[in-house]
Amino acid sequence: MDDLLNALADKGVRGETPTRDEALAVLRTSDDDLLDVVAAAGKVRRRWFGRRVKLNYLVNLKSGLCPEDCSYCSQRLGSRTGILKYSWLQPDEAAEAAAAGVRGGAKRVCVVASGRGPSDRDVSRVSETIEAIKERNAQVEVCACLGLLADGQAERLRRAGADAYNHNLNTSEATYGDICTTHTYEDRVSTVERARGAGLSPCSGLIAGMGESDEDLVDVVFSLRDLDADSVPVNFLLPFEGTPLADEWNMTPQRALRILAMVRFVCPDVEVRLAAGREVHLRSLQPLALYLANSLFLGDYLTSEGQAGKADLEMIRDAGFVVEDAATTTLPGHRRGQRADDGGGADGPDGVNEADGAGAVSAGSRAGGADAVADRPARPHERVAVRRRGAGTELPPNA
Repeated sequence: MDDLLNALADKGVRGETPTRDEALAVLRTSDDDLLDVVAAAGKVRRRWFGRRVKLNYLVNLKSGLCPEDCSYCSQRLGSRTGILKYSWLQPDEAAEAAAAGVRGGAKRVCVVASGRGPSDRDVSRVSETIEAIKERNAQVEVCACLGLLADGQAERLRRAGADAYNHNLNTSEATYGDICTTHTYEDRVSTVERARGAGLSPCSGLIAGMGESDEDLVDVVFSLRDLDADSVPVNFLLPFEGTPLADEWNMTPQRALRILAMVRFVCPDVEVRLAAGREVHLRSLQPLALYLANSLFLGDYLTSEGQAGKADLEMIRDAGFVVEDAATTTLPGHRRGQRADDGGGADGPDGVNEADGAGAVSAGSRAGGADAVADRPARPHERVAVRRRGAGTELPPNA
């Protein structure tokens, strides 16, 4: 085991990619080896990103009512999750929500809208929103997450001031049809390529915990490496009640850390972001994940609540890390040279409908405790807290 981890650390420090067999071996290490795995991947993280943690903030521009059938998503067609549903926020409303995240320390704001993909009118709407956000906070990076892009739409977003575009692959090509039938894996790949071709920093990630195999996880991460994504959000499934994957509670904190370590080894010089479900699945081991990921979402997510923004900042400080400021470029210089600008990585769960992006859970949360649904067996974790504050409500956001 020591030989494997030393070899992986050495490759990562040089910016080299491991073999598939080495990546699989990381996922199959024992809990006894967990701290050694974290330490080896931590060397790679420190080589490229030091002690910096980039903060990102989500603004859900339009929630729910999506025509796509992604099995993991609380905004999917036919969802019975009870999430907030609202149409487009006005540009000034979105700018105000974004400003809350910036005040909390966020360097990048991700504007997200549910749906298959934007119409030309939607692109105009989002362009106005991007301009409004940048009028208030000129230095903030803006990532758009709007779903499948048609020809020319990425260029329009770029001209409006967008810095990045997010569209997650989510799982391996071989199993994509098992989680969604209304669009294809290739549709997603094409959107990431359109964004990159327009000069937007490409962001694409995965969702772990949907019943996939170790081989599926390795496949999707190597595909992300091949796509040359600047940013890789690592989501851990939140099994929302009312979705087809509601019973998929199969993630442990130790497995979540091994997955993050594998992603870091395969993508050594890329922004790896803690995204959906970190609070639920990593729980008290969240600080260890900072030794692997160099980025996270601050506060709440699209349709669920995260831990308090203040707690995020305390966790970063207590673990010995520092918040990355607006004047610092995120990616190493050799990667920045590939983009038209910094390319610090885009944000978040997929704008089509990645409401898996997810939040804190607590006993007696607004989403209900373990006894809220009496006819089901007890979950191994507390239930997901559906977002009831921030964008689309009269309550202040969590940032």
